Amino acid sequence: MTTDLVTRATAILEQLIAFDTTSRESNLALISHVEALLSGLGIASHRVMNAEGTKANLYATLGPMVAGGVVLSGHTDVVPVDGQNWTSDPWTLTQRGERFYGRGTCDMKGFLALALAAAPDILAARLERPVHLAFSYDEEVGCLGAPSMIRELVRNLPAPMAVIVGEPTNMEVVTGHKGISSWIVNVTGHEAHSSLTHLGVSANMVAVRLMQKLADIADQLERQGDPQSGFVPPHATLTIGQIQGGTAVNILAGKCSFVFDLRTPPGQNPEAIVAPFLALAASEDARIKAQFGDAGVSVVRRSKTPCLVPDPDSPAEYLARRLAGDNGPPRMVPYAAEAGQFQEAGFSTIICGPGSIEQAHQPDEYLEIAQWVRGAGFIERLIEALR
Repeated sequence: MTTDLVTRATAILEQLIAFDTTSRESNLALISHVEALLSGLGIASHRVMNAEGTKANLYATLGPMVAGGVVLSGHTDVVPVDGQNWTSDPWTLTQRGERFYGRGTCDMKGFLALALAAAPDILAARLERPVHLAFSYDEEVGCLGAPSMIRELVRNLPAPMAVIVGEPTNMEVVTGHKGISSWIVNVTGHEAHSSLTHLGVSANMVAVRLMQKLADIADQLERQGDPQSGFVPPHATLTIGQIQGGTAVNILAGKCSFVFDLRTPPGQNPEAIVAPFLALAASEDARIKAQFGDAGVSVVRRSKTPCLVPDPDSPAEYLARRLAGDNGPPRMVPYAAEAGQFQEAGFSTIICGPGSIEQAHQPDEYLEIAQWVRGAGFIERLIEALR
């Protein structure tokens, strides 16, 4: 049956790749397409919209509405292709050799296509326990979409046995990931001629002092890393990803903004780590406001995604290892995913999916067809396990 499932999944993957679901865009066209696929099989699905009505999560139950099922979860959004040197159209599934190329092939429309392609087999198997599909939006920009869907799953579904998040792991079971928190910092200065520094405040200069504090914290985190943590790198990481500020070289900058993210292993408190930075930001805000009341520093929490904490021999790990034929050591990854959000809501959760994270977000992103076949076998064994 694997060959049939792969053939069906390939056709669906081609359709999914054609939708530009970069996180800055709406995903509703893809969601409508998935709804139509499921509806054609007689499967009802449920949207969970964002506040603006421009994006949606989608979940559906295949099989009986009873406890003990398995959730197959993945995100529909992808990262941008801007400025990347692709050798084929990123929005067209292209096979070259033993690889499928296209944005989202491994991260992670490949997993979504396998789950959707298996739907007829799941229905035909007349399972004793269900498979729940749970597709989210805005994972790539901070796991922003999944929480509202997870709340509905908790309310509306009989308790599942396990959640499998299909991020690319080379079909190996991952039991832990770092958490990620991000903040937006806006500095408002007071413009003046750059030669007359006493008549204004440069937002850029204030921002540099704040960013140096973050760099110092990052260095400290690296020194405190635990080589036995299982993560690579083995410490919390703090990076500044975006900076914007100033209008001309000879004007004290009126505005500067930057965004930073902090990725922490289980057991480390993000708020405690950034507390010295927040104290400095408050101090700078008071100092600037004393000179110019309309100036200051604002720090806004952008996202907070919890860690996936290893839970040895959990129902999800036991099931996924059996399905994947994985007897390897516990594995943890430095990136953040929605798995931690499912676990925080009380679900036994692991990560396992086709493809390698090393190909994600790259130009010419690809999925090894051998991984694709392994993923199909995993899904087929899941169906057998739920009979």
